[in-house]
Amino acid sequence: MVLVLSSVLCLAGVSAQSPLESHTLVLDSPAMTWDEGLPLGNGLLGGLVWGDGGPLKISLDRTDLWDLRPVPQYDTPDYNYAAMREWVKQKRIEDLHRLYDDPYGNAGPTKIPAGRIEFTLGENLPFKKAELPLAPACARVSFDGANQVRALIHAVEPIGMIEVSGISPKDVRVIAPPFSGEVKDPAGPNKISAGDLASLGYPAPMMIQEATAQGYTQQGWGDFHFAVYLEWQEVELPHDAGKKKPARSWRGVWSIATSSEGSDPLAVARMRVRKALLEDWMNLQASHLLAWLDYWKKSSIEIPDKVIEKQWYLDMYKFGSAAHRNHPPISLQGPWTADDGKLPPWKGDYHHDLNTELCYWPCYTGNHLDEGLGFLDWLWKTKPNCETWTRRFFGKPGLNVPMTADLNNNQIGGWHQYTHSSTTAAWLAHHFYLHWRYSTDEAFLKEQAYPYLRETAVFLEAITENGEDGQRTLPLSSSPEIHDNRLEAWFPSITNYDLALIRWTFAKTAELADRLGLESDASHWREVLAEMPEFAFSDKTGGLLVAKNIPLQDSHRHLSHLMAIHPLGLITWENGEKDQKVILAALEEMDRLGTSQWCGYSFAWKASMAARARDGKRAAEALRIFAEAFCLRNSFHANGDQSGKGYSNLTYRPFTLEGNCAAAAGLQEMLLQSYSGEIRIFPAIPDDWKEASFDSLRAEGAFLVSAQRAMGQTQRVEIQSEKGGACHLENPFPDGGFEVVEGKSEKVSAKDSLILIELLPGEKVALTWRKKI
Repeated sequence: MVLVLSSVLCLAGVSAQSPLESHTLVLDSPAMTWDEGLPLGNGLLGGLVWGDGGPLKISLDRTDLWDLRPVPQYDTPDYNYAAMREWVKQKRIEDLHRLYDDPYGNAGPTKIPAGRIEFTLGENLPFKKAELPLAPACARVSFDGANQVRALIHAVEPIGMIEVSGISPKDVRVIAPPFSGEVKDPAGPNKISAGDLASLGYPAPMMIQEATAQGYTQQGWGDFHFAVYLEWQEVELPHDAGKKKPARSWRGVWSIATSSEGSDPLAVARMRVRKALLEDWMNLQASHLLAWLDYWKKSSIEIPDKVIEKQWYLDMYKFGSAAHRNHPPISLQGPWTADDGKLPPWKGDYHHDLNTELCYWPCYTGNHLDEGLGFLDWLWKTKPNCETWTRRFFGKPGLNVPMTADLNNNQIGGWHQYTHSSTTAAWLAHHFYLHWRYSTDEAFLKEQAYPYLRETAVFLEAITENGEDGQRTLPLSSSPEIHDNRLEAWFPSITNYDLALIRWTFAKTAELADRLGLESDASHWREVLAEMPEFAFSDKTGGLLVAKNIPLQDSHRHLSHLMAIHPLGLITWENGEKDQKVILAALEEMDRLGTSQWCGYSFAWKASMAARARDGKRAAEALRIFAEAFCLRNSFHANGDQSGKGYSNLTYRPFTLEGNCAAAAGLQEMLLQSYSGEIRIFPAIPDDWKEASFDSLRAEGAFLVSAQRAMGQTQRVEIQSEKGGACHLENPFPDGGFEVVEGKSEKVSAKDSLILIELLPGEKVALTWRKKI
């Protein structure tokens, strides 16, 4: 397999855009827990390679394996917004917890795992190292001598491939998750993991054991069932004629199929596996590698801080493994559901008050719009379901979305202040807007982006009411996840979190209506926007409060009250001194309150926040802390501080992906910004980053941008337009001097601090620094 991958790399003409050897994930001692394994994935299937060879383990997953049982408590007369308002007014917190929060402790609905493959490689065979080169996306585990295991999950086909050389595996087993049997830790509320998998009450799996095959079929909830199937063979490898004995290789292929693909998922999985075993092994690997090379060619970066650089490549690898169009979007653990016999942390669900949104932040500037469409396609597909829930629970028209959701975007419960928030759809709508801004896809704007924002705005107009001051407000308003699920988590006035999302929705719905020539719609939404209050600021610091007269009192993991700064960009550095003071006050508040209650994703988010203030030193520090303290050795974001250095009092280690993706986006925000209508090159990098470059990062307006920095100054900028149009570039060159070295110079003009470039679709221009005379 190594020769095959190397050959294809050469044939494909791999450039510096591909991850380097220095970006390889290397484990010098074996991973002995699932969450430290080498991650493999293709958006549908996932695998984690771990163990010391006695046995070696590959944890298996498929992203649409779900227990989709309904929540019975949500089919009762009391389950409605009017009753929730009344209970809050009456301070009936126990009843609120019973109806809304406690059902999250039910065994289902939940994401479920697929078990694992195990095999032994001799007795006491010394482990050498495990590594995952990112360009070929193929895990290698090396043992003493020439013994090696290589594993990949095909980038395109729904199969996993394993090759063992030097030794034949023994005791090959497919192990089903413990869905049946004794329940020692029953499901229940107020747990990160709701209990044993056996709490689901499934029957025991039907095991398949053949001479060269293993697997099982598993009945899930209702009519859902699935099958896992592994088959293997030994083959002779090409060898020199002078050798007495040809080398042999053990090859296995596995797949997972579900009842959504047919009534006999075992037959479907077996067919895929046997088809792969009959195909040319080299061709299968080549098609896998070419798909990954296409992914890596989309963008690349190089910076002097190699810890942050490597973390970016590792995080973008995980994003590419988890985010594929036509497959389910990224849930809390993506394609790497916990393999520990328990229900996954927080049910492995879709959390829409931070987690799903952060997971897709890097797809825009990172130039991976297709991967981001997997999320938007799913939101669009489940939109009718969410509209039905909106009418049923809120009794209002338009669109809102449950904050904790299953595969069908159904409400699954938890802390009611957030799971039943009125503004969840607004944050999700932000991603529709971003895709439009970065793609300028007019069909997407007309057919999806505007309709999604409009229906969200319709709901927000309906759910807001006139307050005592005559301005619109929310009757129930919260700010994730301040005050947890206590009664005071409902604030006496509208929070800046809710206000930012509502103001943003009305403003951007009007903007998109203007673009589509819908003058009446645009006028209406601006009128509604004018009825909303302004943000609540501190008289003392000038910074954003949580709500009117209520500052953030303590360190908190969720930066929800700062949404207006990032990601929504309603308060921007470019707006001038007033906004700059607000942004600086937010950063000073973080320093003053400290990070004792932060998770890893908080540091990743802070990096983007600092980058918006053009504070590269602060942004880089946050990303380095994230990489060194809040990630396990396989780069998984563990939420809690793993360093022992006291960055946070939270030291637990439930793995979730949003922190990794937010960290990647944070670095991109340091290198390229375009949210205000102007492109900024290296807007927020530390002074000591004298050398830096990026290739094919994407700016709003569908511009692909590359830039090089040397000796502490921007030396070259290349801009290519996908759709054509005017590009406004904040002049990045020392003393403003530049020359056009590629493209038509008559299309480039400079005025004050801006460079204006007029480009046709596909046209490119390159500028280099030239000292002014």
